[in-house]
Amino acid sequence: MKNYTITVNGNVYAVTVEEGASTGAVAAAPVAAPKAAPKAAPAAAAKPAGAGSVKVEAGAAGKVFKIEASVGQAVKAGDTVVIIEAMKMEIPVVAPQDGTVASIDVAVGDAVEAGSVLATLN
Repeated sequence: MKNYTITVNGNVYAVTVEEGASTGAVAAAPVAAPKAAPKAAPAAAAKPAGAGSVKVEAGAAGKVFKIEASVGQAVKAGDTVVIIEAMKMEIPVVAPQDGTVASIDVAVGDAVEAGSVLATLN
């Protein structure tokens, strides 16, 4: 048997797979999701020097459909910054508070995970 940890839509599962099993049986048990995904650390290190302190994060995994705001633009809490497409739905990602857009960290067409930093505000 082999044990794997798999993340699906932000949910982490511990999966045990029996090799050579003719039944194809797989057992999965939910595991508490880590607070920060390992892939998030390199992205934070690659953050532009002019990036702000307030993060605008994706609420769901998907593809960047449209960027509504631009660097230097003043936004109010609730203003749409980026639109993500997931499962044929357009999901607006909004500014968590008033501020000025310091950086846009994604491009149209980029695949993003839930919790990925899409932009920053000052």
